[in-house]
Amino acid sequence: MNPKYTVAFDRRFGRWFYPVHRRIYMMSGGLVGHRSPMGPMLLLTTTGRRSGEPRTTPLLYMPDGDDYLVVGSNGGRDRPPAWLLNLEASPTAQVQVRRKKRPATAQVLRGEDAAALWPRLTEHYDGWAYYQQLTDRELPVVRLVPTT
Repeated sequence: MNPKYTVAFDRRFGRWFYPVHRRIYMMSGGLVGHRSPMGPMLLLTTTGRRSGEPRTTPLLYMPDGDDYLVVGSNGGRDRPPAWLLNLEASPTAQVQVRRKKRPATAQVLRGEDAAALWPRLTEHYDGWAYYQQLTDRELPVVRLVPTT
């Protein structure tokens, strides 16, 4: 899917679509909602940095061994996504991929660490490169490491 269309959809309908996507993913155990035209989706649950409440967000991911890589793109907006700010405040999270829910620890990667992964990430989903063009903000890569 052309990233320009993804951005247009996000800006116009995202506010209403993403909560529905999250709910359907949860209710179906990922049977519906895991696959998308952009690639596989997971549910990331963080702890709200101000509220202390759980916050669940559907995110495109790239598997990397047992880990999951996500990008703090916020669709190319100039402000970082809330889930990223939550992880920076508290790196513990829960990841749901299909039916499997696992606790995880987030490692926010920037600079050379993120740059080393960028070619693989943008090959997986070229929209991330497009989102980077839309903002001066460095898009961090987040490695979600499942824990037991």
